[in-house]
Amino acid sequence: MKYFRKMSGEKCYLSPISLDDVELYTQWVNDMEIGQFVLFSTTIYDIEKEKEALKKLMAESISFAIVEKNTNKAIGNCSLFGTSEVHRHGQFGIFIGDKSYWSQGIGTEATRLILDYGFNVLNLNNISLEVYAFNKRAIRCYEKVGFKLAGRRRNYLFMAGKYHDVLIYDILAEEFESPYVNKLFERSSNEDAEAKKISWI
Repeated sequence: MKYFRKMSGEKCYLSPISLDDVELYTQWVNDMEIGQFVLFSTTIYDIEKEKEALKKLMAESISFAIVEKNTNKAIGNCSLFGTSEVHRHGQFGIFIGDKSYWSQGIGTEATRLILDYGFNVLNLNNISLEVYAFNKRAIRCYEKVGFKLAGRRRNYLFMAGKYHDVLIYDILAEEFESPYVNKLFERSSNEDAEAKKISWI
């Protein structure tokens, strides 16, 4: 599979989603262990239905495949959706479909990379998300990146015989430190300055 590095970290990089991965995505969204965190479990997906879902995701959001750097293997995806150029806000979503990569810091790095894209390429000011209160691993990731609790929807989700809260988190541009974009531009600026200096010698 061919992927294209848009945003790159130490463990993973973000690439445009490839529809050639539709069978892999279909496997992920039908896995109940994964689905409990994103409510895929309420729907049955075959390959054609998942292909249409991926096409809709790609058309209606800014979405990337998360690709493990050493193996060039797609392990999940992340998205910014509902973005507003006027109000400079958007919403964030992520899932790691390959469970062998859970709790390895890749989700945290991918989150930082797409926030960097949102804040420093799309010039957003506020990025928010919703997470189920029982998804402790995701909450640890979001808080580690810098998301702050902004609200709570009480008894909002009924699953496995009981109600669960949904938590609302957000982060501002001023609270985020760029891991990639700003350093890339600083390096380019420094190289340009050095070139100008040499030209004067």
